[in-house]
Amino acid sequence: MLGVDTNVLVRFLVRDDEAQFEKARKLIKREVSASGFVFVNQLVLMETEWVLRSRYEVTKEKTIEVLSRLLDAGDIQFEDEPSLEEALFIWKDSNAEFADCLISARNRRLGCRATATFDQRALKLPDFVPV
Repeated sequence: MLGVDTNVLVRFLVRDDEAQFEKARKLIKREVSASGFVFVNQLVLMETEWVLRSRYEVTKEKTIEVLSRLLDAGDIQFEDEPSLEEALFIWKDSNAEFADCLISARNRRLGCRATATFDQRALKLPDFVPV
């Protein structure tokens, strides 16, 4: 199994540097041929969302679309895919940050009754409680 870093995933998604896009594409293709998939962990997903939003000004709706397409791809394996699906579902109708939605979903799946925070936007999510 080969994991990909944020910069590889972003280059593959945005194709802003053709040489790096080709390297990322070939790497992914080679690994999928060898093992069937590449692995994307939750930290890479959070960074990818942040980079798409802050650097490339990709809208929330477009980011949800892109991440949903990645979820549907059979050649990408995600760390705790159910948490990612839940986070995208919650984020779609929320003003909270994607990272907070993912933290909430992941913590719930790990057995937490709630997640304590100072973040006022995160507190609007059902599983966050104030400190």
